[in-house]
Amino acid sequence: MGKFHDTILEPHKAFIEKQKMFFVSTAPLNEDGHINLSPKGMDSFRVLSDNKVAYMDIVGSGNETSAHILENGRITFMFCAFDGPPNILRLYGKGYSILPMHDGWEELSGSFDIQMATRQIIVADIFKVQTSCGFSVPLYEYTGERDHAQKWAEKKGIEGLETYKKEKNRVSLDGLPTAMY
Repeated sequence: MGKFHDTILEPHKAFIEKQKMFFVSTAPLNEDGHINLSPKGMDSFRVLSDNKVAYMDIVGSGNETSAHILENGRITFMFCAFDGPPNILRLYGKGYSILPMHDGWEELSGSFDIQMATRQIIVADIFKVQTSCGFSVPLYEYTGERDHAQKWAEKKGIEGLETYKKEKNRVSLDGLPTAMY
């Protein structure tokens, strides 16, 4: 049976910090719009307080999370125990993007190992935490991070990354503007 909390408790924070992967989900308001669900890794998630989290977002083929939270703020994170005792933890919140030119970037970026391919930091104010059993989550062994994003960014270079973001990351699949618009 799931348990709900209004804040991120210390055991929740400890569980989050042990996970090598998490998932982020957002959706547009339009019922015909595309729901987005993305896996994330790279030690990119931080618990900033008992009601605030952030993750370092890397350039990708789309920027759905940014578009959806700009439109409506809704964001959900999920962490699963792939080793040790079974557990699932979800964080429900209202999110927003912080870009390198925004107020708050300097302070937030110091919490991360900023990569060449970092395009923004997604911040969320958390209003509900849910834990559930995780009995059906399979066991997996973590063997390391992929280096593809970093190699791809190095090959593109700074100017190439900026061009790519302008071409691929300013509008969502559903035509919604992102924070980069």
